[in-house]
Amino acid sequence: MAAGTLYVVSTPIGNLEDITLRALRLLREVSLIAAEDTRHTRKLLNHFEISTPAIAYHEHNKLSKLGAILEKLEAGQSVALVSDAGTPCLSDPGWELVQACLKANIPVDAAPGAAAPLVALVLSGFSPQEFSYVGFPPRKKSELKEWFSRLRPELSRRPLVFFEAPHRLLDTLAIALEVLGERPVAVARELTKLHQEIRHETLSAALAHFKEVAPRGEFTLVLGPTPETSPEIPEEPVLSVNPLDRLRELKTNGLRAKEAVEIVTRESALPHRQVYDLWLSLK
Repeated sequence: MAAGTLYVVSTPIGNLEDITLRALRLLREVSLIAAEDTRHTRKLLNHFEISTPAIAYHEHNKLSKLGAILEKLEAGQSVALVSDAGTPCLSDPGWELVQACLKANIPVDAAPGAAAPLVALVLSGFSPQEFSYVGFPPRKKSELKEWFSRLRPELSRRPLVFFEAPHRLLDTLAIALEVLGERPVAVARELTKLHQEIRHETLSAALAHFKEVAPRGEFTLVLGPTPETSPEIPEEPVLSVNPLDRLRELKTNGLRAKEAVEIVTRESALPHRQVYDLWLSLK
């Protein structure tokens, strides 16, 4: 008997209209839905009149439930893996199940869709050609400082995308400012929902704002890369006389070719060979 397929199905991060037609079809066709929170997923399923059975598969039971899910897949039943919002495995349970399926030669497929890091990135205004996604920061302040210090080299080249809980946002902004210094940040709140807000400002401005306005909702932050500083281009020396005239003057004063050419090369910033050719042209 052929094994079933594990489908990694993306669900909306806020706006239910963002679910794909393929995701809806798969959620109806599979034998079982492994959901991070069945109560949350059931609201989505009820909205679209989907009656497929769902079991809880979350951070605290993911290893104990893994065997039972593999048994269903090996028996030929297909399973959809969903998180509360967005793409499973991104800071959510799931990668262990995907890994176990691949090791057991069970087919794995994905129904792509919404992902908060990508939505925040494209709305940040920073170049999205390269970026680093790092999930949730550590909770302890000492670990958070070390975390930002370790990621500083990443920020020299590309934006940094991460999540944060509202009750930890102020500490995270303050420590980011302390460790990384002033830099631009896009603070995305409640993405795709009714009260979506995208703030484009500096770390200090964001910190000041959320000290006045209590953070609420789900946050995705995009730290801008270290601003590039243009190298200083030295101004070319400007001779008060023509290089040829300067060489003639030096020759008249008794300087030999080597000395005169070195002086005019230094004063004019012309190539040494060009100055020497000018010397040879003197009569």
